[in-house]
Amino acid sequence: MKLSTRSRYGLKAIVDIASQNFSPTCVKNIAARQNIPENYLEQIIAILKKFGFVKSIRGAQGGYILNCDPTVTTVGDVLRKLEGSLYPVNCLESVKNCNDADCNNCFTKNVWARIYDNISRAVDSITLNDLVNDYKKISQ
Repeated sequence: MKLSTRSRYGLKAIVDIASQNFSPTCVKNIAARQNIPENYLEQIIAILKKFGFVKSIRGAQGGYILNCDPTVTTVGDVLRKLEGSLYPVNCLESVKNCNDADCNNCFTKNVWARIYDNISRAVDSITLNDLVNDYKKISQ
């Protein structure tokens, strides 16, 4: 499974914001620290804001701060909002998306389901706080 740049950049951005200890940080600074194109980051931040992960603070010292609990918000929570789905194949999402004549008897469907289950377990076991701690270690 390959994640989009939106997810990769979005996860970097939210971890960057979370690492600022509730001090507002602007898009320009996040973009510079994380090497993300500023215009694209603005679009990603808008999605993170829409789903309540971050909120904006207006004013000269404004920017974005975390709006969720980093100890309970998982990588999976963020990725599902940015990607829309973590299913490796469309047929797991809905039988309507299956290209097989008889989707329920597809012998490979179980493989895709197991892959999805393992990916879900992995991303749901990592909190934003875990990533912030990792980020702080390598940023020192």
